[in-house]
Amino acid sequence: MLRTIAAGVTRTGEVGMLRERVETMPGSGDHLAGADAPSGVLVGVSPVTVTVAEKSTQKSGAENVGLLHVLVVDDDEAVRKACCQIASRMGFAVVLGADSATAARAILKHQRIDVLLLDLKLPGGGGLPLLEQVKTLHPDTAVIVMTAFATVASAVEAMRIGAGDYLTKPFALEELTTVLERTAQQLELDVQSRLLRERLRTQQGMGGLVGRSPEMEKLYRILSKVAYSTHPVLILGESGTGKELVARSIHFNGPNAAKPFVTVDCGSLVPTLIESELFGHVKGAFTGADRAKEGLLASAEGGTVFLDEIGELPLDLQTKLLRALQEKEVRPVGSTVAKPISARVLAATNRDLAGMVERGSFRKDLYFRLNVVNLRIPPLRNRREDIAALAMHFLERMEKESGVKRTFSDSTLRVMTEYDWPGNVRELENAIERACALSSGPVLHMGDLPTQLQNFRLQQGTTVRQEEEQPERRESASGGEIVSIAEMEKHAILGTIRQLKGDKLMAAKLLGIGKTTLYRKLKEYGITEGLGE
Repeated sequence: MLRTIAAGVTRTGEVGMLRERVETMPGSGDHLAGADAPSGVLVGVSPVTVTVAEKSTQKSGAENVGLLHVLVVDDDEAVRKACCQIASRMGFAVVLGADSATAARAILKHQRIDVLLLDLKLPGGGGLPLLEQVKTLHPDTAVIVMTAFATVASAVEAMRIGAGDYLTKPFALEELTTVLERTAQQLELDVQSRLLRERLRTQQGMGGLVGRSPEMEKLYRILSKVAYSTHPVLILGESGTGKELVARSIHFNGPNAAKPFVTVDCGSLVPTLIESELFGHVKGAFTGADRAKEGLLASAEGGTVFLDEIGELPLDLQTKLLRALQEKEVRPVGSTVAKPISARVLAATNRDLAGMVERGSFRKDLYFRLNVVNLRIPPLRNRREDIAALAMHFLERMEKESGVKRTFSDSTLRVMTEYDWPGNVRELENAIERACALSSGPVLHMGDLPTQLQNFRLQQGTTVRQEEEQPERRESASGGEIVSIAEMEKHAILGTIRQLKGDKLMAAKLLGIGKTTLYRKLKEYGITEGLGE
């Protein structure tokens, strides 16, 4: 017989079984001793069921259960205490109970609560208003609602407000433990997601991903979620935007980071050998196959296979790849025995796969199989505010390689920010490498950059080199008066900070001064914050 938490129990035998079972639970003490007939818990007598139930409450599947705080809100004392006891036995750090919405609000005001088990029918205001208040003031708290008066309308309303799960009384003990475990696992995933998103956002150069623009923030949010899943991901973007870097970030920030990451460049494989490269072959399968070879899909066992330039794959191989992804097995060339594969698949292309599907040059079923999650990387021209950070990132990396410290002139950085970069991040990186190779000093000028950037600047009608070499010709806006060096210095510092939207650390790097010096100068100017407008 199944152990069940229920509402409205009146059978004497079942109540007696509850008391006998609870009293024999290790650590139960007298939580339910002296309570009225528990209107909520039925306990079966099958020894097998009891053993399974005990095991189900001994350890939760989530690793962070021992850090979570649980609050059970139910006006039925027996149900409340039983739920608290089950949560305690599962290993939750803090388990509290409240018999009304008012008592729950008092606890929430002074105590962090991670999981709220909430009855919808409560004295002192009811459960739905409390749920709405909790999701407004504590949006990270996971809420599980339970009621013996379940209706479709109440379930929909609770989910709309923000409940994560729903239990209808009577519910099995195993169902309660499953829901608590699932909620704890989801909270753990959410925390990992937030940490990963913060690392991606704040640590420049992590996995090659640099930028704080709204477009990159959106990308980081999606990356932080898909990194911990196993779904296929289709990465779209122009050439040079960093599709492989995104794929590597997904793999190396996920749970299988220690497993292989295998890149398959579908555009560079020899057409006659693509099948052998992907699926492998046995000895003697074709001329020159003097030994067996494991395919790339099978070699990434438990890891990730990155199919770069998937749009270049021939149609006949698209069919075989689709079958391999669906059946999770490959058949090496010349073999009659299929080999299972367990790798996650990421794919990328700079082509319009949807258009190719319409034209019949790419299989629709393979497109939908790969396009479970879609990531579109923005071109560099759509996130110009990241160009300065990217440029400094590449410059710092080259400084580590060469040991030579360099910086950009103001006009050079301004032109790089205004340029459209049709080759995206790859073109920017190559341009800075060229500038470092040709530069004759620590400051990189326009003349050190590739020809296309110099032509772009000339098309704007300004000769940057003349501005840099003849500063004495510059006149202030006040009508030709001589400007002091201190005033020019102040103008340069404040202008750079404004251009970088208040990023003082980046401004100090670009100006070639220490951050302490920068803050001292700002203090002299009477400025302590702002300049980000």
